[in-house]
Amino acid sequence: MRTSAAPETVKLVASNREAFFNYFIRDTYEAGLELVGTEVKALREGRVNLKDAYVTIRNGEAWLLDAYISPYSHGNRYNHDPRRTRRLLLHKREIARLATATQERGLTIVPTKLYFKRGRAKVEIATAKGKKTYDKRETERRRDLERETRAALKTRP
Repeated sequence: MRTSAAPETVKLVASNREAFFNYFIRDTYEAGLELVGTEVKALREGRVNLKDAYVTIRNGEAWLLDAYISPYSHGNRYNHDPRRTRRLLLHKREIARLATATQERGLTIVPTKLYFKRGRAKVEIATAKGKKTYDKRETERRRDLERETRAALKTRP
């Protein structure tokens, strides 16, 4: 039993900002990662890239593909393959929900954040729908407008 007095510490390792630009994010899930020893050490150094990564469902299991975790600097011959396929640890119901979302509704699953929670590596994945070019332009326009209004409010006496 966990006590409510100790807050959960979350140490963000990497975030996939490009996913928010290229996709409309729908639902998010927290998944564990199955890693080898040198991958954990490389993650603690913050040497990871989620830019081209995506998730696929195969044989009732969720897999993280194309996530780049740099080789650990002191790992010598025990180092891992930087682009290896990594299994995600999710409940069966969550995997089934993700599988139906990708098959029936045509959504894709992308990782949005990678972090440590209570000493365990976690990845936040999201079901997402791809944006068209005009949607991206609209998002950029809205972001610029918000930035300008914040600057105007800041300079106002």
